[in-house]
Amino acid sequence: MKIGESLFLQDAEETRALGASLASALPRGGLLFLEGELGSGKTTLTTGLMTSLKFSGEVSSPTYALMQIYPTAEGDVVHVDAYRVKHPDELYSMDLERLVDDSRLSIMEWGQLYYDDFPQAWLLRLTYDGDARRATRVR
Repeated sequence: MKIGESLFLQDAEETRALGASLASALPRGGLLFLEGELGSGKTTLTTGLMTSLKFSGEVSSPTYALMQIYPTAEGDVVHVDAYRVKHPDELYSMDLERLVDDSRLSIMEWGQLYYDDFPQAWLLRLTYDGDARRATRVR
């Protein structure tokens, strides 16, 4: 997916398929920011991505735990939900930089506080518009 490109996603299956296609495009140790309101498909997209990486467990948004680590054959995937984070140090104190660097991939929802710290990271905006979702790669 190129910067500025938008895709219309008609249902959860198409959202998961987009996630699956991103797995091979994102580099080892890469970070994917997911931006979107509640219900826009962030966790559904992450589920597709994780399935592509051969993770067979349950994927859920780590809102209360802040961070979950999923083991895959290609390496760990770090899934962060920064919705409740008030200051960037909250995740840095959990060794965020090392976890991102050492992972196969990291996915962060609600990561606006960290955009400037990870300028090479992809940013995917998900919007929900009635019956369809749209995914736009911002960077």
